[in-house]
Amino acid sequence: MTDVGVARNAPPCLALDIGATKVEAALVDVDGTLRARSRINDADHHDDLITAVIELARRVMAEGSVDAVGVGCAGPMSRGGEEVSPLNIPQWRSFPLRRALRDGLGRDVFVDGDARALALAEGAFGAARHDRSYLSMVVSTGVGGGLVIDGELLDGESGNAGHIGHLNVVPNGNLCSCGAFGCLEAEASGWAIELLTGRIPTQADAATRVRTADLVGRAVGTLASVLDFNRCYIAGSVALGFGDEFFQVANKSARAMARLPYSEHLEIGRSELGADGPLLGAALVAWRGRS
Repeated sequence: MTDVGVARNAPPCLALDIGATKVEAALVDVDGTLRARSRINDADHHDDLITAVIELARRVMAEGSVDAVGVGCAGPMSRGGEEVSPLNIPQWRSFPLRRALRDGLGRDVFVDGDARALALAEGAFGAARHDRSYLSMVVSTGVGGGLVIDGELLDGESGNAGHIGHLNVVPNGNLCSCGAFGCLEAEASGWAIELLTGRIPTQADAATRVRTADLVGRAVGTLASVLDFNRCYIAGSVALGFGDEFFQVANKSARAMARLPYSEHLEIGRSELGADGPLLGAALVAWRGRS
């Protein structure tokens, strides 16, 4: 299980999930119960998103007492979310998210990457409850991830470790939003599928579905051999929407890459978190930060 140091009597916190299309907020109890859940659409607040986020948070905080705020936000970002530059929120570049929320809400604020937060939630409340090492992934509009090794979320030098979406899977492939060519996100994400095929992922043909799963599996299998984990849990509309075939193909491709004795039993399965996962992850960012 992921060791985030959450005491059983930890107070409720405010969780914020900041994404490319929506921002969601809720009060979260230490047992994973979500209360006073509410959301806004980014497109309605393009000119001043942070003001709308603060107003949303205040409305939810009015429903219960909290002393900390946890945030899951797309990256990249500087350590602790002092500055964020989400690739899918172009109006935020080197944006001082933590300070803006702390000043606006008058509470301690802790920020981490949204996919990394989801990895914490998978270990505390989801399919990885009994795992010490695993990869948590999202294959949706974008591709993100978080790595837990020996029970600890892997941070890296700047706190951005886990961005499996930027592992190269097609040399000299499609241009990624990060500026490189052939990243997993540029080949297997929802936006990439639409760009490559002219169809939204739900209308993807059989060949596209197989190719997407194959690329994801190859990336996971390669990383498993490097970092020595045997479990990967995937969420997101593309992976889950493609159904059983996605996981069958991804597992076959992953095992073709993970051939070393310690990685040959690699398994890729579904996340067990459902729609609550991002908010649970954001809450765990707060509790982890306070520990």
